[in-house]
Amino acid sequence: MNRRNGFTLLELVVTATVLLILASVTIPMVKNGIQREKEIELRRDLREIRRAIDAYHLAAEQQKIKAPPPEDNFYPESLEMLVDGVPATGSTTRKIHFLRRIPVDPFTGKPEWGLRNSNDDPDSTSWGGGHVYDVYSLAQGTGMNGIPYREW
Repeated sequence: MNRRNGFTLLELVVTATVLLILASVTIPMVKNGIQREKEIELRRDLREIRRAIDAYHLAAEQQKIKAPPPEDNFYPESLEMLVDGVPATGSTTRKIHFLRRIPVDPFTGKPEWGLRNSNDDPDSTSWGGGHVYDVYSLAQGTGMNGIPYREW
């Protein structure tokens, strides 16, 4: 009997089928993993900006920095102000910085955020100007939790 070494056509088809099934299961898991990572980064960025706004507000209330105009309710005029720094009270050279940089929204890829002031409706998507009380993502779409990114 003459036997050749190698694979039969049936063995190759079975192996290819098993690999195809494994790949079709793995791809959605990787895709969900990437979205989950972006959502975690978005939450972290929003928390970082909001903490900086709150730190600015507290420093202004405690008169550690040059107070903003009264109509701003002790909130910054822009996010850039948190990065550039604000003169400390009683100093002409020392500045207090609240952010190192404006974080990049992981879904839009830009350091641009929707802004709200304290007089705006909490669900508003237009900024009334004046001061920054809150931020939200400008990304379209809905998170894995079913809530649109603009409402995070």
